[in-house]
Amino acid sequence: MKHKKYKRIFVIVADSVGCGEEPDAELFGDKGSNTLVHISEKMPGGLKVPTMNSLGLGDLADIIGTSKVEHPMAYSARAREVSNGKDTMTGHWEMMGIHTTKPFMTFTDHGFPKELIDELEKRTGHKVIGNKAASGTEILVELGEEQKRDNSLIVYTSADSVLQIAAHEETTGLEELYRCCEIAREICMKPEWMVGRVIARPYIGNNKNDFKRVTGHRHDLALKPPSPTVMNVLQDHGYEVSCVGKIGDIFDGYGVTKTQKTVSNEDGMDKTISEAKNHDFEGICYVNLVEFDSEYGHRRNPIGYGECLQAFDKRLDELIKVLKDDDLVIVTADHGNDPTWTGTDHTREKVPLLMFSKSLKNGRYLEERASFADIGATILDNFYLDKPKHLLGESIKELLND
Repeated sequence: MKHKKYKRIFVIVADSVGCGEEPDAELFGDKGSNTLVHISEKMPGGLKVPTMNSLGLGDLADIIGTSKVEHPMAYSARAREVSNGKDTMTGHWEMMGIHTTKPFMTFTDHGFPKELIDELEKRTGHKVIGNKAASGTEILVELGEEQKRDNSLIVYTSADSVLQIAAHEETTGLEELYRCCEIAREICMKPEWMVGRVIARPYIGNNKNDFKRVTGHRHDLALKPPSPTVMNVLQDHGYEVSCVGKIGDIFDGYGVTKTQKTVSNEDGMDKTISEAKNHDFEGICYVNLVEFDSEYGHRRNPIGYGECLQAFDKRLDELIKVLKDDDLVIVTADHGNDPTWTGTDHTREKVPLLMFSKSLKNGRYLEERASFADIGATILDNFYLDKPKHLLGESIKELLND
C-alpha cells in the first residue's frame, strides 16, 4: 500500500506578497513592480525576516535584509500566473487548478452603472450613497454619519472585482445588511455587471471619529468556481479541507469541509497554529492572511507592510515549531500589491513558494514554476489522487521524492 508523504499540508497565502513582475506585466501597467523588493528598500536596514530567510526567501529576489543560505528542509521557487487577471479570486482559484481566461469586471473608474444602482435601491428599499472606488475606512469618515442618519447603504468598489456595501450594525442591522448583499449578488449575476464578490461591510461607532469596521462580521458572497477544483477532489475522497480566513468565501463553500473566519493576520495565525497543534486531520489547511493587502498594499504604506511581514515571520516560526515530521507548509501569495506603485491597484507579479517540512533533506532553490496551480497538483499527487483533465498544474516532484 502506498503511504502519503505528507499527512497534513498547510497552504498559507500571504495575500499580495509578490516577488517581481510577470512577463506580461506591461499589459497591466505593472512593468517594474516588485512588492517584496520595494518594501525592503523602504525599511530601515531592510526586511528582518529570519524565518522566511532560512526557508530560501533570499533566493527569489534582491530583497534587502535577506541572504542566500543553505536550507535543506525547504525548497524555494517563484511561480507565475497563467490566468488573465491579478485579483484575489483569480489567484486563489488558480492555486486549486482553475484557469481563468476572462478577467472579472471592475468598476473602479466611474462606479457602478445607474441601472444597477436603481435596481438595488428599488429591491432593497434603501437609498444608495457613495458609488465610487474608495478605501473602506475613508468612506466611513466621509459618509458614515449620513448612512447612520438615513439608514441608507454605502456602496463602493476598489481595484478588485467587488461591490461592497457598508452599513451601521445597529442602525441597519446585520441581517438587513446581509439581505441587501444577497440582492446585490443576484443583480450582479447579469453578465454586464458580474463582479467576483459582493461584500457586506458592517461598522460600529457613534460618529466619523470613532467608526470602526467589524471585520469578524464581514460576509463575502463570491461566484462559485466554474468547475470542481482540487478542493472538491479532496472532499470527494474523504480528506479534510480546512479553511482559515476568507478562503471559504472565495470558493463560495465549494469543496470546503471546515471554515473559520478571522479578524486579523494574528488571529489567522492563531487559528492555523491551533489546527497544527490540536487537529489531527488528513488533508489540507488553506489559509488567507489578508492584512498585507487590505491594510498596507492598497493604502500604499510600505513601512506598515514591512512591519506586518516581520510580525508574520515570527508567527511562522511558531507554526514551524509545532509541525509534525509528516506535515508540509507552503507559504505563497495570490498576486502582488506593491505599496510603492502608482494608484491603489494590485500588481501583476510572480509569487513566492517557500515549502518546508521537517522530513526534507535536500531542499534548495528550484526553477520557476509555470503556474500557481502546481500547488494543487502537488497536493493531489501527495494523496495519490488523479488530477481531473480540466485542471491546470504539474506536481512539484522534488517535494514528494526527497
